[in-house]
Amino acid sequence: MFLVQLDVTVVNVALPHIGADLHTDLAGLQWVVDSYTIVLAACLLAAGVVGDRLGHRTIAVAGLALFGASSLLCGLAPGIGWLVAARAVQGLAAASLLPSTLAIVTRAFPERAEQARALGIWAGVSALALPTGPVLGGLLVTLAGWRAVFLINLPVVVAAVVLTLRRVSRDEPDRERRLDPLGVATAALALTALTSCAIALGRLGRLGLSAWTAAAALAAVVAAAALAWWERRAPEPMFPPSLLSRTGFAGANAVAAAMNFVGIGMVFVVTLYLQGVRHHTALSAGAMLLPLFLPLALCAPFTGRLVARAGPRPPMIAGLALGAAGAAWLLLVSPGSPYGVLVPALLGLGLGMGLLTASVVAAALRAGPPSRPGLSSGVNNTARQAGGALGVAVLGAVVQDPSEPLRFTAGLHWAGALSALLWLAAIVVTLRAVPGAEEAGAAG
Repeated sequence: MFLVQLDVTVVNVALPHIGADLHTDLAGLQWVVDSYTIVLAACLLAAGVVGDRLGHRTIAVAGLALFGASSLLCGLAPGIGWLVAARAVQGLAAASLLPSTLAIVTRAFPERAEQARALGIWAGVSALALPTGPVLGGLLVTLAGWRAVFLINLPVVVAAVVLTLRRVSRDEPDRERRLDPLGVATAALALTALTSCAIALGRLGRLGLSAWTAAAALAAVVAAAALAWWERRAPEPMFPPSLLSRTGFAGANAVAAAMNFVGIGMVFVVTLYLQGVRHHTALSAGAMLLPLFLPLALCAPFTGRLVARAGPRPPMIAGLALGAAGAAWLLLVSPGSPYGVLVPALLGLGLGMGLLTASVVAAALRAGPPSRPGLSSGVNNTARQAGGALGVAVLGAVVQDPSEPLRFTAGLHWAGALSALLWLAAIVVTLRAVPGAEEAGAAG
């Protein structure tokens, strides 16, 4: 899990060196990032369903092997086209790993209390990748060059494969369950178009609507409609429409999407503020974000224990309230504000995400079909990935260009207000959809 999340952030530090060595422009460098992100988002749901059919340990080991092979190809890339293609394969491998890690945790710890504690550790490990990526990437690039950013994955992959084969019990394939190829393909197309549209909006929001953005948005709508039509008629649908009638499942995943919309979107716009408005270096800005990243990583295991005792609803409500307060605090930030003014906003968002991540995942998995943990984890990972991509796009468009400090800060105020309102609305969804400890106990 750490490895997958790390490769989202670690490559950013290496981009200038990649561009100089492979003689590519900004568009080529953007595709180094986007090819991984788009394929990861597009294949998460399908990977969870395939894991339910073929066995999650099998998919995890295959995903690790593919991740290692694609990392080697990235490290040996002679040109930008090779690197972009290898990063796309790496995204496919990452997509197969994310739902499998969650499904393995739920099978290894079937009892709710111990499962919640395990999910807290899972979320904490994931969160550690956010602050580690830029630091580790900078160190590797400085000491060994940009190729080391990818080659460092190889020994980790080997160790993970050995430990998975030795320590994770094998889950038998469900040979009676048939795959839904048309549903898988349509879902992948819809998610590819949605993520591409979000990325395009984030980069072109200042320049107006482009033909590419409009085409991606139209493709996403058409593919989503086709998926909904087919899944109602498929003999064994990949995504049973009845899942949406599960209030707890739909509500938990809606909150998960809102969580990443604000959390990932705010990391993006605050980084722009620190570097574009306050003119801090990348390393200095990364260090200044520690009040957000560290609570997120440190709170997650504690949240797992809290969910084990009280259920997911109390920490979800507390996290959303703290995060909404942190987002609202951004209304006090000005172009010349000292760093201390920003710290309460970062702490509120970090504590909020720390309380939310493990509890939202636990709520979604509890409300999903017990026999299909891969589907439940795939939907949850997809909701979070899509929410984060849209958050970067929408909030990035709201704040505008950091080279105009007054306009950017006014946009930051709007982004903070929008984020606070969204998380307050998520509290209402949580109260209505996520059962409390007593209700969950009665239902069990």
